Amino acid sequence: MNAVLRQTLSPYRHPCGGLKVRINGEACVLRCSGALWVVEHRTLIASDLHLEKGSAFAARGQMLPPYDSPATIAKLEAEIEALNPATVVLLGDSFHDTKAVGRMTGSDHTRLERLAAGRTWVWLEGNHDLKALAGALDVLTGEVVETMQVGALKLIHEPQPGEQRGEVAGHLHPCATVAAYARSVRRPCFVTDGCRLVMPAFGAFTGGLSVRHPAIADLFKEPPMVAAMGADKVHALTWETLV
Repeated sequence: MNAVLRQTLSPYRHPCGGLKVRINGEACVLRCSGALWVVEHRTLIASDLHLEKGSAFAARGQMLPPYDSPATIAKLEAEIEALNPATVVLLGDSFHDTKAVGRMTGSDHTRLERLAAGRTWVWLEGNHDLKALAGALDVLTGEVVETMQVGALKLIHEPQPGEQRGEVAGHLHPCATVAAYARSVRRPCFVTDGCRLVMPAFGAFTGGLSVRHPAIADLFKEPPMVAAMGADKVHALTWETLV
């Protein structure tokens, strides 16, 4: 990591165990949950929840435990309780497929409604839930957008090619692998150079793509900082330490 990038990011430990950095000048906290907290705008952002992924697999005969939606919503509840955001933005692929909203239990619907009460709630369109969101507001609260501006940040589901200052995107589910003492650990992570940010997936049943894959690595002119999610803290890693 070069000196300019290191000075721009200058991460330090946040009380939640997250890292506070500046993305295009905006003070942000990379949370242990995989959510992003935009401090001055009191905005909580979570990407790629993929609600009802388990039931989608079950419908195709692959029997996964049907607990992904309750687990993901519980994690979102904990973040909202901790931060009391004025705005919550779900950054695309909130639902795994077009029928996911219909498969959700009444209890999970109620929990989402309770979380949305008294704040601005935004569903940003992703490739998985583009059609699902068209009918989602019949049963769920909020507004649906393609992109959204939060201060100096432009929120979008899929990262766009070229230099995109202030872009905050998901879609790619970045993961980082580090090795030591003949063992390796692979964890979801944030990836940022201080100008743009790629978010980890927030959902309980989501996989990941190596940050060294060209789809992620090629978004950055200089080696970015990788912020890997641990059990109770976010670990800032340099590009050179990654497997």
